[in-house]
Amino acid sequence: MLLGYNHNVTYKGEVFHIQTEDSGIKNPHIITLLYREGVILCSKKTSYADILKIDTLEAVVEDLMKEQHKEMMRRLKSGEFDERAFPDKQKAEPVTELKEEATISEPPVLVPSEPLATIDLLFQEPVVPAGSEQPAASPQKAPEPKKEEAVSLDAAILNFFGASK
Repeated sequence: MLLGYNHNVTYKGEVFHIQTEDSGIKNPHIITLLYREGVILCSKKTSYADILKIDTLEAVVEDLMKEQHKEMMRRLKSGEFDERAFPDKQKAEPVTELKEEATISEPPVLVPSEPLATIDLLFQEPVVPAGSEQPAASPQKAPEPKKEEAVSLDAAILNFFGASK
């Protein structure tokens, strides 16, 4: 495990803290955090599990840490975090802990502009509301999809990456 990097950076009159650390070969990833007033504005986590066996691992990890640390500084200086860092000036939500890692959120609720009974879908016979006449010509119907055997999510992922059993 390598020693980390810590810098206080003044940007637009405010002090930001950038911290990068290595979690070691038992948990091989590099984490960089950007703070303002003790609140995390951004985090970036990079795994290096795929290069654990190389001879120059320590030097490579050190270079990865330096580059990730500098990248966070460049992103700060470019204004990428201004909305989160200066919510009063941007009329944004208060600064809260945000992470760059993907999160799953609720999908937006879509409200149709017209009743569903009158919406026609491509390659589907039109839906005709009760009491109205059939249209003269109807679009072609899509061929029936092939029935495939159900597989587990793990098997589908392995198959996608070409590592199926």
